[in-house]
Amino acid sequence: MPSTPVADKPSAVRIPLSVYILGLSVFALGTSEFMLSGILQPLARDLGVSIPKAGLLVSAFAVGMVVGAPVLAAATLRLPRRTTLVGLLAVFMLGQVAGALAPTYEVLFVSRVLSALACAGFWAVGAAVAVSLVPGNARARAMAIMVGGLSVANIAGVPAGSFLGQQAGWRSAFWAVAALAAVGLVGVLTLVPRTAVPTGDDAPNLRRELRIYRDKQVWLALVTIALNAGAVFALFSYLAPLLTDVAGLPESWVPSVLALFGIGGLLGTVLGGRIADAHLFGTMYGGIAASTAVLALLALLAEYRFAAIALALMLGVTAFTTAPALNARIFNAADAAPTLAGATATASFNIGNTVGPWLGGLAISAGWGYAAVAWVGAVMAAAGVATTAVSSRVHARSRVVAASPAPKREYAEV
Repeated sequence: MPSTPVADKPSAVRIPLSVYILGLSVFALGTSEFMLSGILQPLARDLGVSIPKAGLLVSAFAVGMVVGAPVLAAATLRLPRRTTLVGLLAVFMLGQVAGALAPTYEVLFVSRVLSALACAGFWAVGAAVAVSLVPGNARARAMAIMVGGLSVANIAGVPAGSFLGQQAGWRSAFWAVAALAAVGLVGVLTLVPRTAVPTGDDAPNLRRELRIYRDKQVWLALVTIALNAGAVFALFSYLAPLLTDVAGLPESWVPSVLALFGIGGLLGTVLGGRIADAHLFGTMYGGIAASTAVLALLALLAEYRFAAIALALMLGVTAFTTAPALNARIFNAADAAPTLAGATATASFNIGNTVGPWLGGLAISAGWGYAAVAWVGAVMAAAGVATTAVSSRVHARSRVVAASPAPKREYAEV
């Protein structure tokens, strides 16, 4: 059997610098999206709201992402992609300034939604740009770099935001993210290549791209993304109070544990990016099943400090190992519509981000305690394993049909 040419191997493909710049920009977006988990308590105290109500700010951002991703992807379909990315980053930066200056919970809520709209548009267009710059057998690696921005945000941005929130007030974290967004804006302007809008038969066509929603495989991929995200964020949104109120850690330890989660996320992203192109469904099965086990163990062992810290690290690894595979899967299933594929993946991810914290908040409000959010996550992750199994079966069946020879004609051509 002939060996695979080196150029065809995913690991041999060189990823352009512009993809790394997009990952750097995602670092700013991810810091804003996730940092509330580290400043939830001082923010709630300052604005005079409960922890579950403050947790809805996470859901507010996610709702903005759900709405913004497909709407902005469709609205900007015929615009130059770099121009779109620059405009969205500028709006996001202004949203962070508005959040830093917000006088009330309601104003902060609105600023989070507006920031999320811009963030969603950037994710959708940026993901389409990233996969367009690499061959098909390196899509998971390109998406791993984008997702890696989120991992680094959890390692550096979120703990730094938590530290700032404790030392200089929660508003300082928003000012810091605004500065990060400005850096990302300069990077996109200077290093992401300018691209002309395709014309003729290659011109973007919204009606043609909308056809992807007829495909069962696309819907299965989106449901799996939502369940996996919801499982993680049901816990992550309330990780700080779980660590302090259940595990008994001092509040000053929270940034360090969040950093450990981020380190786990970076390790998982690197691992997932390396293996997902060659073992897509295996990566999805392994990552989501491992997240189910980690969340169940955390629910049982949350009162033990060492166990809570170690399992937070492990959840970062398992959740982010799965992410490149989930993103690559949706782009493979919706290959003819890369812009809407990125948009719907972003929307699905943030549906999970919305539902997970909401269900976790219901569990807390019902008096079941902060450890109950881990059980909520474990159930959602288990459902994600089930949808992965169905998706794998549908995918295998479609490959068999595609490979089957056409039936012989038993009649004369006329």
